[in-house]
Amino acid sequence: MEVRDTLSSSLKRVESTRGKRINMFVCGPTVYDLPHMGHARTYIFFDILARYLRFKGFRVFYLMNITDIEDHIITRAKEEGIQWDSITSRYSNEFFKTMEDIKNNSVNLYAFATDYISEIISQISRLIEAGYAYETSDGIYFRVRKFEGYGKLSHQNLDSLKAGIRVDVNEHKEDPLDFALWKKRKEGEPYWPSPWGDGRPGWHIEDTAITESIFGVTYDIHGGATDLIFPHHEAEIAQMESISGKSPMVRYWIHTGHLNVENIKMSKSLKNFITVKEVLKNYWPEALRILMLSMRYNGPVNFEEKALRDSQNLAEKISILSHRVARAERVENDKSMEMLNDILKPLEDDMNTPEALARITEFVKDSLSSTTPSDTNGGEIRYVLDQLENVTGIVHNVPLPERSLDMLLDLRNEMRNKGNYESSDLIRKRLMEYGIRIEDTTNGSYLWW
Repeated sequence: MEVRDTLSSSLKRVESTRGKRINMFVCGPTVYDLPHMGHARTYIFFDILARYLRFKGFRVFYLMNITDIEDHIITRAKEEGIQWDSITSRYSNEFFKTMEDIKNNSVNLYAFATDYISEIISQISRLIEAGYAYETSDGIYFRVRKFEGYGKLSHQNLDSLKAGIRVDVNEHKEDPLDFALWKKRKEGEPYWPSPWGDGRPGWHIEDTAITESIFGVTYDIHGGATDLIFPHHEAEIAQMESISGKSPMVRYWIHTGHLNVENIKMSKSLKNFITVKEVLKNYWPEALRILMLSMRYNGPVNFEEKALRDSQNLAEKISILSHRVARAERVENDKSMEMLNDILKPLEDDMNTPEALARITEFVKDSLSSTTPSDTNGGEIRYVLDQLENVTGIVHNVPLPERSLDMLLDLRNEMRNKGNYESSDLIRKRLMEYGIRIEDTTNGSYLWW
């Protein structure tokens, strides 16, 4: 399996240096608002990546941080007139609920930044001792020009770099590119004690403090959205490699592309900001996952209603097939494993999910045209669907229907065969009111929902 590494701008074979163990860190959210479709775009991809690596036999430890102290949080708390930690508690719970709703279940540990203050202070102290950081009247800053490799991830040189998002430009700094490691206490803001006075951590330092604490100074995979490459991930590299003297800090840097809404990048300022909760009111989580699978992870995803409707349509077809074979005994044999491996093979090529999805679509189409629950290959199809659910999370599984529903379906079919269409249609209508659908085919009738 190969993935594209942002640092080397090349495809690299995924291997572990510790047996089958792979340590993966993905930048988590700043919890001051509801999770949006940009979050879904990134976190669904990394959820599927972790699932697939585990399917291949790797022991993946998936770590994600939660930024629970930051300027946006403080601003939101002031706007609502409540404590900052009330904001972080509310929106971290919203985030976890949303991740559960969209079937993102592969994270091993969510690490809150404020639980790692001592580790943050330790890193800053070591950076000061090594001459990579300095104190001013308003905080501690990192000396960017002292770190020779700054800009290597974004493939820029220092002379061309400009202070970017979340980089404070002020008169206290030695250089406009220098970034805050520690912000000294301001009136009305949360703070923690430190050797440099009360204050709070900067944004970039939390990630390296967390990963060093759990993984050590180097690890395997670091993921996040493309807009984090500079300055955030550049800053992480500078911090950790300055302390450790070891390079590269990460063996594979993987970044997801932007989410566009009707071909325009999603942003609050453009008022095209869409929350996941809004989308899930009308579409299955499987449809959302299929939409993300339909486009390459490192390119832009265009959010359009038509594309989401098409994804919902495929999710429903997969669900119909799953219901048809739900009572079949799962069969794992050479044929079922060959079908599965053929579908998943494109993931070996830099997680080519569009090609894998095309093969899933063809598999579902062929299976629906030829399969009944009594077919001998029903168990093989069930095996493939179960494994696809484990890797991609796109199978809308529900409990098997109660036998009473089977009896009701039999009664409806008997009425239909006798020409009593009014009664049979009434049963269909009543079942639909409870979200239960009847699918009539030449091979029989099936319930699904």
